[in-house]
Amino acid sequence: MNLKDLNVKDVLKEHGYKYTWQRDTVYKVFCDHIDEHLTTEEVYKYISDKNPEIGIATVYRTLQLFHKLGILDQITFEDNIVRYELKLKNKGHRHHHLICLNCGKITEVNVDKLDAIEEEIKNKYKFEIVDHSLKVMGYCEDCQKKLGDVDEK
Repeated sequence: MNLKDLNVKDVLKEHGYKYTWQRDTVYKVFCDHIDEHLTTEEVYKYISDKNPEIGIATVYRTLQLFHKLGILDQITFEDNIVRYELKLKNKGHRHHHLICLNCGKITEVNVDKLDAIEEEIKNKYKFEIVDHSLKVMGYCEDCQKKLGDVDEK
């Protein structure tokens, strides 16, 4: 992932927002945890140790703003907890996720073979697709070993 592709200062300025040190601090958390899907509370936890003057409300508002401006993707998995991750403008579709129903582990999948389905939807329903998201639920390799044969469930 090339973080230089996303110029947060320009995005904020383009929409009439200032690039404050608080917003910079929140953005850096995502740069430092690029492969994670972070909740508001997790972002706040990372920030509060070094910057106790930033409140959770500021973090929440910043995450909402970054999502609105397309800087972050907002993802909700089966636990109904909203998580965020960086979104790059030139990435196209989001990646997909494998979600373990036992331990909650989330694995990113960068295989996207849905082009034919999208084309069929576009032609049949005259629907212009701009993005899609796929969540696959099951059991990770570690949990399969711990639980034994999960097919019996």
